[in-house]
Amino acid sequence: MAVRYLISHPDALAELGDLDVALYDGTQPVPESLDDVEFYAIPYGIIDPRFCEPIARMPRLTVVQTVTAGYDHVLPYLRPGLTLANGRGVHDAATAELAVALTLAARRRLPDFVRAGGEGRWTTGWSTGLADTRVLIVGYGSIGAAIERRLAGFEVEISRVARSARPGVRPVSEVSELLPRADVVILATPLTPETEGLVDKDFLAAMADGALLVNVSRGRVVDTDALLAELSAGRLHAALDVTDPEPLPAEHLLWSAPNVLISPHVGGLTAAMAPRARRLLVDQVRRYAAGEPLANVVIGP
Repeated sequence: MAVRYLISHPDALAELGDLDVALYDGTQPVPESLDDVEFYAIPYGIIDPRFCEPIARMPRLTVVQTVTAGYDHVLPYLRPGLTLANGRGVHDAATAELAVALTLAARRRLPDFVRAGGEGRWTTGWSTGLADTRVLIVGYGSIGAAIERRLAGFEVEISRVARSARPGVRPVSEVSELLPRADVVILATPLTPETEGLVDKDFLAAMADGALLVNVSRGRVVDTDALLAELSAGRLHAALDVTDPEPLPAEHLLWSAPNVLISPHVGGLTAAMAPRARRLLVDQVRRYAAGEPLANVVIGP
């Protein structure tokens, strides 16, 4: 059977059984013949090139679909004429949960208490908390909006920044005006040529003393050396789900820097992912098969 749709979710495969569809989720070999593949949903993962390399062997390919919101890892493998759609919406809930969890953990000193508990020490003390703080969300897309919804009950004041201005959202070009007032800065922006290195020495210097930087976007949005300098000086705090480099080597100075909490890029890894990925893939394949416009297109032909 000629395979026109190569997708990465077994439950979606079952729902698309009337079409020429096959499964490739990264746990089995790539199908031998890719000559007829027109729609390729890349298996989940951002650092394994095996998942993108088959694109070069698909002469009839039209659409590349990711189940990640970020798509920077796919760009080197695209060729002119391909449509790229991302996984906008798949990870909103899980990533927003982690952004709030990291913020709370850092502001309430949970890492200090966990370390003390592991040593059998009863360590108490004051913490900054979250109520009455000013939170700046940098990257106000679907994940940024999901973060705000989850912060709604914490009695915080929220400011928003995105690539383009719209009601209630300032343009990123004005972020330096907002940084000195923010107690917490949450990064939820995609990695693009414009956002790579956005959080540089000047950005960090504009943040208030004692402020917390939370990164659930991409590691390369932040200048690691500049952040290390601020952390080592004890002026800023950070909670990072993503780093540059990634994975973070065991000997990297970030691990031992003061006032930093690191999770290993697990923002989307909850039970919420599978049903949302399935719905997206089924919807996108059905749209393509019917000749309808696709959702979440980030690069057109």
